[in-house]
Amino acid sequence: MLTAFPTQLVPEDEAARLRTLHLYQIINTQPEPIFDAYVAWAAQLFNTPISLISFVDDDYVSFKAVAGAEGVPGLPRQESMCSAAILPDVPVVVSDYKAESCQLIKPDVAQAMGLSFYAGSALRMPNGARIGMMAVIGREFRTVSADEESVLVRLADLVSRTVELRFQYLQAQLPAEWEDAQQELTETLDDNATLTRYLSSRNHGINLDDDEVLDLVVRRLNGVEKVLTRRLRDVPQAA
Repeated sequence: MLTAFPTQLVPEDEAARLRTLHLYQIINTQPEPIFDAYVAWAAQLFNTPISLISFVDDDYVSFKAVAGAEGVPGLPRQESMCSAAILPDVPVVVSDYKAESCQLIKPDVAQAMGLSFYAGSALRMPNGARIGMMAVIGREFRTVSADEESVLVRLADLVSRTVELRFQYLQAQLPAEWEDAQQELTETLDDNATLTRYLSSRNHGINLDDDEVLDLVVRRLNGVEKVLTRRLRDVPQAA
């Protein structure tokens, strides 16, 4: 089912939302391996040509990581589906990029790329602010099952917690420790991607509605969550 969007692109809590976004100091930063690993795994899990992690700023949507559309740093806010997708307070946003489905953005760029499917879950920070999206994007419209929604929500939560972990380390002036955490998390996600490739090869694609496949994927999500929980617990607090 397509998501219903509000009538305005700028939410009522925009000032507070932007303060939260800017607090994390992640806009316009260099690529980091852990975020690249997340989007690569997401594209595999959902069998989509494109996956991305975005942050929605005042007038521009920055792509922190992109799989399948490398070299695209972001889009003006009025041209990015992520701008509209942060607005509904729902677990997963689904769109077909048609103008009649979402009148808040200009779909020209997406349509020029032949895109017809967008599913994303918001990056929610501890104060509840939705600062960006974890999204998977395709050229053929499709529906999203309840199990697929649950996996996308889990991925978005892991990305959100990783943004928080990054902030905590850098606030404590521990860049080397952040690099070490990235390496541990990236190795975990790389192992997950290896398993996903095996499952995809064996089953001719990933079907998250298959109980066996879903169970394996959930276990891998739990593994990433355990690393993040331990790291967040142990990071020293800034003086």
